[in-house]
Amino acid sequence: MANFVLVPGAWLGAWAWDEVAGVLRAEGHDVYAVTLSGLAERHGEDAGQQQHVEDVVAVVEDNDLRDVVLAGHSYSGIPVGQAAGRIGDRLRRVVYVDSNIPADGQSFVDGWSAEGQAWVRGQMESADGYWPPLTAEDYVGQDLSDESVALILERGTPHPGRSITEPAQLIKPIGELPTTYIKCLMDGATPSSAVVEQLSSPSWELLELDTGHWPMFSQPAALAKLLTELR
Repeated sequence: MANFVLVPGAWLGAWAWDEVAGVLRAEGHDVYAVTLSGLAERHGEDAGQQQHVEDVVAVVEDNDLRDVVLAGHSYSGIPVGQAAGRIGDRLRRVVYVDSNIPADGQSFVDGWSAEGQAWVRGQMESADGYWPPLTAEDYVGQDLSDESVALILERGTPHPGRSITEPAQLIKPIGELPTTYIKCLMDGATPSSAVVEQLSSPSWELLELDTGHWPMFSQPAALAKLLTELR
């Protein structure tokens, strides 16, 4: 049995993994869902990107976990990829769930267009340094029920802006780590060019889910099945 450490994406807390975690625990696995600093019940805590890396590492080390499957969704692929290189032989596999991946010295927003970066920085300036949550319209076409969208809107919290503008600090190339990338096809048929480049590594594999960008809400059982079938 594996120890699953599940890290949600922007605006979300550990609660986002509740359904997936329930399936994994029913299969006999231990599950540690993480709320990153500054989000959900931890809203208001200091939260740069490196603090998010520390959050993930602390869950592994404080619980003395081995055979760790470390999964990050969306934004959280960036701190998860850094944390994976820091936990050494405790790691069984990294899983990126339709996520960004870290590049040394690059931030979450560095790969965005100039217009996109200006937009997000403008949002943060108007929200005291936080990135405001999405609106209902942003979840259209993502295979989400009305109930799931309502839950996300109700429980989502502003995302700490420093975490998406601080650069990643890799201590080990992510291409060397045993890795699965899960692409959610309703959010684009192919992974980003950065992911495609990493998939040339023999340590990486690509899996697909025919759902939207938030599979822990839209297809939790299917996502949990993929996780339990990992080598």
